[in-house]
Amino acid sequence: MRKRVEDMTFDAIYPLYLNKITKKGRIQAELDEVLGWLTGYAPARLHETTDTLGDFFAAARVPVAAAQITGVICGVRVEEIEDPLMRRIRQADKVVDELARGKAVAKIRRDTPLA
Repeated sequence: MRKRVEDMTFDAIYPLYLNKITKKGRIQAELDEVLGWLTGYAPARLHETTDTLGDFFAAARVPVAAAQITGVICGVRVEEIEDPLMRRIRQADKVVDELARGKAVAKIRRDTPLA
């Protein structure tokens, strides 16, 4: 039986994100900053959580500027995803991709300051 995405844990996904960006010369602090901006979580929370993706994103404080995250992930346009949870997961994937491709952290945050 295949595990549903929302049942996966964030602590299983975070190392994959970290590996992706460090192979491209980016650092963990940058990853924590963009994921912190997207979720409202402090770095310690990002590193320590064992929440499922469903619970992790349900409790996140997503900024209004996250609606500006557009583009294609896995062949699907992020802005066209109707399921709010899946859209949040794909937005996280998209900002990690942007970071790995060398985009400035301020541009990834859509120039909104951290709270």
